[in-house]
Amino acid sequence: MEEAVTPSDRDRLEDLCRLMRTWILESTHAAGSGHPTSSLSAVELMAGLFFTGQLHYDPSDPDYANNDRVIFSKGHASPLLYALWAAADQIDEDDLLTYRDFNSPLEGHPTRRFELAEAATGSLGQGLSIGVGKALSAKRLDRLPCRTYVLLGDSEMAEGSQWEAVQIAAHYGLDNLVGLLDVNRLGQRGPTQFGHDLRAYQQRLEAFGWNVELVEDGHDLERVETALAFAQKASGRPTMVVAKTLKGRGVSFLEDEEGWHGKALDEDQLKRALDEIGGVDRSLRGEIARPERIEFAEPAKEQPAGDVEYALGDQVATRDGYGSALCRIAPLFPGLVALDGEVSNSTRAKAFREEHPDRFFEMFIAEQNMAGVALGMALRGKTPFVSTFAAFLTRAFDQVRMSVHSGAGINFVGSHAGVSIGQDGPSQMGLEDLAMFRLLPGSTVLYPSDAVSTERLVEAMAREPGVCYLRTTRGDTPVIYEGDEEFPIGGCKVLRHSDRDIGVIVAAGVTLHEALAAHDTLRERGVAVRVIDLYSVKPLDAETLRLAAEATGFVLTVEDHYPEGGLGEAVASALADHPAPVFCMAVDHRPRSGEPERLRDEEGISANAIVNMVSNLASTMQPNFR
Repeated sequence: MEEAVTPSDRDRLEDLCRLMRTWILESTHAAGSGHPTSSLSAVELMAGLFFTGQLHYDPSDPDYANNDRVIFSKGHASPLLYALWAAADQIDEDDLLTYRDFNSPLEGHPTRRFELAEAATGSLGQGLSIGVGKALSAKRLDRLPCRTYVLLGDSEMAEGSQWEAVQIAAHYGLDNLVGLLDVNRLGQRGPTQFGHDLRAYQQRLEAFGWNVELVEDGHDLERVETALAFAQKASGRPTMVVAKTLKGRGVSFLEDEEGWHGKALDEDQLKRALDEIGGVDRSLRGEIARPERIEFAEPAKEQPAGDVEYALGDQVATRDGYGSALCRIAPLFPGLVALDGEVSNSTRAKAFREEHPDRFFEMFIAEQNMAGVALGMALRGKTPFVSTFAAFLTRAFDQVRMSVHSGAGINFVGSHAGVSIGQDGPSQMGLEDLAMFRLLPGSTVLYPSDAVSTERLVEAMAREPGVCYLRTTRGDTPVIYEGDEEFPIGGCKVLRHSDRDIGVIVAAGVTLHEALAAHDTLRERGVAVRVIDLYSVKPLDAETLRLAAEATGFVLTVEDHYPEGGLGEAVASALADHPAPVFCMAVDHRPRSGEPERLRDEEGISANAIVNMVSNLASTMQPNFR
């Protein structure tokens, strides 16, 4: 069989590797920081992928659906990423010297500011999950032959999220997914868990159902090429190329030495290193094979969504509204997919699974991987909805926060929020979720109170860019809105008001119903208060809140969430420069198992507690009221 790369081509590639090593050292030296040694170890591994016909990618059309994808999970090796694209003639050599500059897209760890980066990485243990999402989209949804390659470091293989991804990739038979494990033995502070024991990784990966190709010398381009060719022929299973490499390869005083992690070379060290590498041809460039141009099937056309049909007074849990909404809007959003963490019968994503099994993906009890997979799918143009108990999303917060830097739209849905879940107790109670999602830049945080508002907000989320979060409730709540009611993001609903209101109660979700009940009791006692449904917690309707505060004497927020970072703090922040005082009622001590009503009363967020609070405020602040 004719060699894919001839000896003369391989000599040229060796020269190109020397040039990339030069660029790695020069760019990190110019920046005064970075990870040159971590980049040097994977030069041959990645050059063998890029420039021997293994990778198929059109740099002039990075969004082309049939391009292969390359993810640097080992994001601190960004100098290598940029050197590769410079070698492919996609970055000017001079621009490499802007590495880590404020105005440069060549950031210290890759982000989507660099258009050829597939995702923001660098928080270790996330790239493989993103790769699973991209590979799953290509194989199961787009039916494309392209592959996804993920460069991994041996240090990050200690992360549990990696093994979540390893398991799910095998479960879905992703033979279009290839991992490149750079086993360079050294982490930040010394040796990694298994050092250069390649078989330790092989045994584990094979036990999880992966093909494994060992490369005893990851700096041998011929051997690297052979391993990558093996990966392309794999069928039915993902493949991991496990390569023994040396950190700092190519520079004698760096090679396999501790103490150099994350350190750029000074002027004298750089000169010594470049003298060792020798003269390079700075005009040398490599060629990336182009992908097959495929005639795509016509994408599914948008169809109208069904009507929202509930009767006023019906008792329906908002989690049921979520499942119904996914099914109702599925024709309107052909790219909509649902992922769930083995609780779809509780989150009610089960309804979508039953109607659209080809667009539903079971992620099992592995929330970190689920968030990463959703990011990969979003970056392939899908509209993912990710659901589990609100409490369990805290496990995936690192993946959620990093998704912001990839600029993708992901919709997270947390069910079983607050003490209102009842007898299951505190381990299942989402009490931190609003704070977690509120703090993300550009995020949207929604908290519906009935089935109608849930349906409308799910539809709004599907159109909204960035990270969106919707909080749902386990127990039934009455339908209080007509089916044609609109719920724009950033709005609220003033449900009760009069010109005699002495204060305004702001609530959302389950506590809105407590506020409405309290309003009725107070009215019977001759006390008038305004009630606002703050279904959009972020962004919130500050103007309506300010008008309500001006027309009344105080603002009282009520929420089934810890006080820190929740609805109350959001309202208080919006009214920080307003003279009306803001009082917050929230879950302020450790809850326990019990009936939902008893728990809300115990935590001081029930209708009775609201009545007592308003009554006390009315008596103590009466002189301030008109």
